[in-house]
Amino acid sequence: MLITFVRAILLYIIVLVVMRFMGKREIGQLQPFELVISIMIADLASTPMSDVGIPITSGITPILGLLVMHVIISLLNMKSIRARQIICGKPRILIYRGKIDEKALIKEKFTINELEERLRGKDVMSLADVEYAILETSGEISVILKPNKKNVTLEDLNIEANYEGIPYDLVIDGQVMHHNLKILGKDIEWLKKELKKQKMKPEEALVVTLDGSGKIFCQKKEKE
Repeated sequence: MLITFVRAILLYIIVLVVMRFMGKREIGQLQPFELVISIMIADLASTPMSDVGIPITSGITPILGLLVMHVIISLLNMKSIRARQIICGKPRILIYRGKIDEKALIKEKFTINELEERLRGKDVMSLADVEYAILETSGEISVILKPNKKNVTLEDLNIEANYEGIPYDLVIDGQVMHHNLKILGKDIEWLKKELKKQKMKPEEALVVTLDGSGKIFCQKKEKE
């Protein structure tokens, strides 16, 4: 029992390290070769994890081999457009200038219902609103709405927007983010002074953020 427990932990660490090396894509954004490698890694790790009769290296070695393959294929993707098209495929236009391409749907094995479902996932409720719909190599659909259906922007109204910048966390669950304070050129005394205006101390805050315009958002932790 203890051996199985230890083997599971070791394999978990190995798989976690390998997946971190593979990058930070979400599952829905994986390229086909990345999805295949992920499935194979899971299968290779499960066998030696459950069967103590199999040497643990029998799982670790092929997993590391798959990592090497992933690195090689990723390099080919970056260096060669031709290799990228062969490995990942090419995006396909499903709706072109407001008209559904039936041949493209058949080639990609897409039904009208599935297309509508994917569009609803992009907050598009009607096919009539779509100018272009492009099926990306990751399986995601990119949508370009017809000009009269696009949201109005400040630029359309000739209104200049104020710079917002990136909001920084200053306190998370009572813990002061000293690194972020340093980036902003602030110190703990400044933070305490600002929170005093909100009648709280840093250790009492659930979250404190500072946005690009200098506005502070804070919320106090609930008392247990």
